[in-house]
Amino acid sequence: MYSEYLGVVNSLRLKTTDNVLIASLHHQKIVHFLHGKSVKDYIMSSSKRKPSCVEGSLGTPSGLHYVCQKIGAGEKLGTVFEGRVSIGVTYLECTDDKRKKNLITTRVIRLRGLQEGVNLGGEVDTFNRYVYIHGTNHEHKLGVPSSSGCLQMGNEEIAELFDLLPKGAHLYITSPS
Repeated sequence: MYSEYLGVVNSLRLKTTDNVLIASLHHQKIVHFLHGKSVKDYIMSSSKRKPSCVEGSLGTPSGLHYVCQKIGAGEKLGTVFEGRVSIGVTYLECTDDKRKKNLITTRVIRLRGLQEGVNLGGEVDTFNRYVYIHGTNHEHKLGVPSSSGCLQMGNEEIAELFDLLPKGAHLYITSPS
């Protein structure tokens, strides 16, 4: 996985970042690398639809991205975000009807694509599609595709990763093969 990331970075003539996340759609996990060494695996869920970079597809985009914004520092675990803004309550404080929905919780790591025509620009722009890494109120579904395009993680894990990951860090999303 890391060698695939290096190949893409080299082809784009970019520098690697000290912290790198590699998300495997096949294994439904995110691996955190520090200085090229794997330090921790996190279970995740990608889209329940087929992978896609196209606007409106609700698929998880592939390719090289970077962390362009971090939202929610200091918020309680389980805090619900709408439009990237805390609504001031955790999902446990929401109505039963609201909790049935797949909510954006705890932290939001906003992504921007780095590959023009793949995940950057036009109808394939990850940033404009609002694809994030974030917590979920449906942690029991982690490990199987269940999102609407984002990469979802457990609330404790997203809080931990949020604190470790600097803005600018790379995320490489592999195809599911």
